[in-house]
Amino acid sequence: MILQSLLLTVTLASSALGCAQHTNNKLPRLQGRQDGVPLQPVPEANTTKNDWAYEASFNWGRIKPEYRLCQIGTQQAPIALSLGNGLALDHIPKFAYNGSVAGNWYNWGYGPAFTVARTNQSYGEEEAEEEEADVDWTTHPSFTYDNTTVYLKGWHIHAPADHSVGGDKSKAEMHLVHVDASGHEAAVLAIRLDPGNSDAPFFAQLPPMIGFDELDVEERASVAFESLLESVLYFGEFWTYHGSLTSPPCTEGIRWFVARQIVFIGVEQMQAILGASTYSARAEQEVWLHRINE
Repeated sequence: MILQSLLLTVTLASSALGCAQHTNNKLPRLQGRQDGVPLQPVPEANTTKNDWAYEASFNWGRIKPEYRLCQIGTQQAPIALSLGNGLALDHIPKFAYNGSVAGNWYNWGYGPAFTVARTNQSYGEEEAEEEEADVDWTTHPSFTYDNTTVYLKGWHIHAPADHSVGGDKSKAEMHLVHVDASGHEAAVLAIRLDPGNSDAPFFAQLPPMIGFDELDVEERASVAFESLLESVLYFGEFWTYHGSLTSPPCTEGIRWFVARQIVFIGVEQMQAILGASTYSARAEQEVWLHRINE
């Protein structure tokens, strides 16, 4: 009875989307923050309520049949990592992330998020107005491993971190979500974030944070990734495993790359991220058929 009450409480308390959808609104629909201008609801913005909550991630599988994999899956993410696992010697990523990337800056209901502006295959227009099937994902920043190329859809931040390393969890974790040429989620680059003594150039270029309670706000932004990738040695040292999405429906078949290096950012930068975030870490899953570093 206590367990059912807890589940009901946290489920009703959740009022944002799950793992960031990284969908793009058309540019005329973006609602920026303008002094003296009241915010208006943005069509297709992140306003749908979840029927699940991170605080009760141990029980997602019983909510509805579509979430059953969260309970019975054999490669669920995140998992605990350590140097005892060794580091990956294969599947080395090679990046094509040159220059600034235009996209939408918003809050996915749990923290900061950014979605890459899309190109329509037929017309070459940014912010494709057709279905996702018509998006030319191959124009996005990409990386290649094992003769497989995946394309950046967007990134978002979890707080605290999803993955622990050696039993320690960072303050936050950044997920760079990549899709295959058809737009299906295929790989995630995970970068842990902790407070340090100086500002990180990557986060210094971002607009002011949009709060978790400002789901009707989106802004246009351009982001350069070189400094971020340099901070983690372009994933020169990493763990990799076969995993899943970290929110329902917990789809498996995702290749995870977790950087060994932590990105240390300024105290005020860390406070801004945490102030714009709500709890969004799924409970770590038992290692089963994850094939760590294989």
